[in-house]
Formats: sequence, C-alpha cells, structure tokens
Amino acid sequence: MTLIVLIVIGVLTIGLIVYLAKSRKHIDESEFASSRKKPNPNLECCGEHEVCEAETLLTLSEEIIYYSDEELDAYRGRTADDYSDEEQEEFREVLLTLQMHEVTGWLKSLGLRRIELPLAIRNEALMIVDDFRQIRKQNREKNGK
Repeated sequence: MTLIVLIVIGVLTIGLIVYLAKSRKHIDESEFASSRKKPNPNLECCGEHEVCEAETLLTLSEEIIYYSDEELDAYRGRTADDYSDEEQEEFREVLLTLQMHEVTGWLKSLGLRRIELPLAIRNEALMIVDDFRQIRKQNREKNGK
C-alpha cells in the first residue's frame, strides 16, 4: 500500500513539474540578469505589479524578506538532496505556517539567500503556488478581468 502511494505521489510530482515547465515563459539569461538590475517594463503589469509578482517566481527586487525563518540560513549552500528527515521538517514547518499567497515570496527569499529547498518540500511548495495561480485565474475569470 505504501509503495502504491509513493508511486502515485511520484507520478503526480512529475506531472506537476512537466506542467510548470511547459507553462513557464522562457526568459534568457541576459534578459533575466538585466531585469534584476532595473525593472523591465515588459515584465511589469498594469498597475498591479505586486499582485502579478506574487503569482510568478521571478522577482525584480533583490530585497530579502524573512518569513520567521532565519534559522534556515544555516542551510545555505546545501543541495536539495542533502537533508535529513529532521532538517526537511524544519522547512515543512515554515511552509505550513505560510498563507497560500506568501509561498511564492518565501521561495524567492530562499533563492536570494542561496538556500535550496529539500526536494519533497519544493514539490509541496510548487503545488501550493500552482493552486494559488489557479484560484487567482478563476477569480479573474469570474470577475471578468
């Protein structure tokens, strides 16, 4: 039974990764590097930039925002597959305290701090980000925007 659950989770994770990879716009390295130095008007949205930035993993700011997770700085430089179960739980505890709209910002913060998420936690966080995007999309469609 446990093996079947793990297989199902693995298949769903792979499906989510493929879906996210296909839905993400491709931005070449030079455009991304220049967008971090100064805001690129083509990446900004009309008047609701903070809302749009909350839905994407790209950031135009290098400001690091902490989510009561300063203790995670100790994991700077570690690889995603280099965490014990206890260490993964530290990340999961922070993730579970966040509201859905905060997860994207948390992922950006970890990236700016050069902290790589454990694989299992990354998959959970990406599912939350995808759910948030779907809810926002449904709300926009419902409100006619």
